[in-house]
Amino acid sequence: MKISLKALGAVLGGAWLSASALTPAAHAQTTQPIVNAPLSASMQAAPVAQPVAAPVSSGGRCGIFQTCANTRIGLGRGDFIVRLSALGVLPEDTSSKVWLNGTAIPGRIKTTRQVMPELTFEYFFTDNVSVDLIAASSRHEVAAEGTPFGKVDVGSAWVLPPTITFAWHFRPHKRFNPYVGVGATLAWFHNVSPAGGLVQKLNVGVTGGPSVDIGFDYQLVGNWFFNVDAKQMFIRDHAWANDRGSGAFIKAHDSLDPTVVGMGIGYRF
Repeated sequence: MKISLKALGAVLGGAWLSASALTPAAHAQTTQPIVNAPLSASMQAAPVAQPVAAPVSSGGRCGIFQTCANTRIGLGRGDFIVRLSALGVLPEDTSSKVWLNGTAIPGRIKTTRQVMPELTFEYFFTDNVSVDLIAASSRHEVAAEGTPFGKVDVGSAWVLPPTITFAWHFRPHKRFNPYVGVGATLAWFHNVSPAGGLVQKLNVGVTGGPSVDIGFDYQLVGNWFFNVDAKQMFIRDHAWANDRGSGAFIKAHDSLDPTVVGMGIGYRF
């Protein structure tokens, strides 16, 4: 079969036109703009970690129950601390003498023990040396035992024993800081009440004496400290019952020598 050149040219021209007609659509389809669709929850980026707050600096605020960067460890020069403690007063009554109308008679004085609150104020002159003053008052009952009249209730009295102590601290600027000290006590008796019966009137003299001290401070948190303290006081008490010439004038001397043990919490200012 013979195909003329004119017919062949017509066929090829038609094919080229058909291809040209299809090309723009295909090109338009491949050049469509890409639209950013929202990511699903599983495809979203992980949240960025928030920065951790830095510790409080020396110039920042620090809570009263926090140990911060500017909190000093332990106690030392210039510190002032106030303590509130539970205090046990344990009179020893190591020796007694009793007189009736000027004549010595058998008998010994017994004084009851007591528990009371105590305030202590302490200031550090140096890292090792401090001075403290305690303020407390306790009520005690007094009796005479083993007398010719048997046991005699003498009465009761409140005692205010301000005690000043100079202490040496072994571990300044450490959380645990033991100490020893020496001082003096002045015991003042007030609200004295006679027991009645044989004792119608009672007077107790002001007395005083030396004391020794041992204890420790432990820093709990921030400026709060736990304290344990024991003092041995050497006090000789003098008391008089009734008036002279009353027929039953009683005089007594008693070596109270109380051991004073305290436990409490202190705050440094």
